[in-house]
Amino acid sequence: MAARTDHDERADADAEAPAPKRRGPGPIAMAVSVFGELLITAGLVLGLFVVYSLWWTNVVADRAAHQQGDKVRDHWAADKGPGALDTKDGIGFLHVPSMKNGEVLVEKGTSTEVLNDGVAGYYTDPVKSSLPMTGKNGNFTLAAHRDGHGAKFHNIDKVEKGDPIVFETKDKWYVYKVFGILPETSKYNVKVLGAVPKESGRKKPGHYITLTTCTPVYTSRDRYVVWGELERVDKVDSARTPPKELRG
Repeated sequence: MAARTDHDERADADAEAPAPKRRGPGPIAMAVSVFGELLITAGLVLGLFVVYSLWWTNVVADRAAHQQGDKVRDHWAADKGPGALDTKDGIGFLHVPSMKNGEVLVEKGTSTEVLNDGVAGYYTDPVKSSLPMTGKNGNFTLAAHRDGHGAKFHNIDKVEKGDPIVFETKDKWYVYKVFGILPETSKYNVKVLGAVPKESGRKKPGHYITLTTCTPVYTSRDRYVVWGELERVDKVDSARTPPKELRG
């Protein structure tokens, strides 16, 4: 048997010696780790909320608006009652080609409950809207969400002077022309809804339409306003042929 050397004895001693204990993370490292995990969780929650607010509410609202819009058109096709006002589901459809949002059902009121269904609502408070079907001078004032819940007026900033706005009822097409735009004003400024919207530059009674929504985008701090004036009224034919402004 070969003699053991000092090297062999040192090797045996090293093999038998216990491995040094690993130190766990210190309190600062632990705190940083926990904080990081909280940030990740908060980010996920915020992301889900954004998806809900800006996408899912649009899906739900558009579905509701389509269902209500179908009821209105079915009502018109059945020729029940005296006309467009004889329905609780809506009074007509707004068409603004420059917004590229298709037709928008118009209902009574501007409460959150109404607008969350993906429609435009005409004001009953603080200033009562003048409906074009009456034939009287006044201001047909409307509001809709800019973001979420259908976001029907999201592209209101794409509307320019001279652009058409068309309101469709059972029997008539009301064709307006944009003449004034106010990119930002206080949400408490009700003068923009007046029968004669003097802030638009008009001084005399006429047949006006006003579109309002929130601004800046993704906030409700102020209001964006678009004014139009009635150019003509076309009768609806048997084929419901849209006016030329909607056939471009």
